[in-house]
Amino acid sequence: MKIAIDLHIHSALSPCADDDMTPNNIVNMAILKGLDAIAVTDHNSCDNVQAVMNVADGRILVLPGMEVQTKEDVHLLCYFEDIEGLLDFDACIRHFMPQVPNVPHLFGNQYIMDQNDQIIGERKELLLSSLDLSVEQIVQLVIQRGGVVVPAHIDRPSYSIISQLGFIPPNLGFNVLEFLKFDTNYTIYYRGYKHIYSSDAHQLGQILEREMLIDIYNVSLTDIIQWLKGFTVI
Repeated sequence: MKIAIDLHIHSALSPCADDDMTPNNIVNMAILKGLDAIAVTDHNSCDNVQAVMNVADGRILVLPGMEVQTKEDVHLLCYFEDIEGLLDFDACIRHFMPQVPNVPHLFGNQYIMDQNDQIIGERKELLLSSLDLSVEQIVQLVIQRGGVVVPAHIDRPSYSIISQLGFIPPNLGFNVLEFLKFDTNYTIYYRGYKHIYSSDAHQLGQILEREMLIDIYNVSLTDIIQWLKGFTVI
């Protein structure tokens, strides 16, 4: 079964995203665009993921996730099979977050929202910060919780594992690489990896159409996680 995915979307919690990236707007736009599964991956936080899952309510699959910025300034997409694993990971990494205050008029708002798109809080520390955790440490923390890590937008000239490290460490077990655009040159160069591309949407209109398809047996969180781990799920 081929399903359409966009596994890199930011909500209004990310200061660089529009304030109208609310749970309802994200879910309804993704459904309108014909997607089967999405992930809201805010910077260093998952405070809006549960609200998005509540809004989805079976109409579209929401993979629990987060985009983490490591001490090397590498962006990693961290995905989990259930919200409990994500929340436990979130609680862990908060201890490694620099206590640099956000300045909303410079960086943007960091709104925490409920399933009715009401603002119920705001993260005070700047989420656009590097955690005091390395790439390897993040991978270990995610794996310990049954999750999987995908290096984000490796075709970007900044904040990617290629731009920051210059290579993909072979000992970390990455099976999937994320790109911002499909390019056959990358497909040839990074043989041995599965490839996905995502929108990295910060605005509603940027969310993908039915462009990125993966082949799995069931539309389920388990099957998507297994696919991201490198298994064939058909």
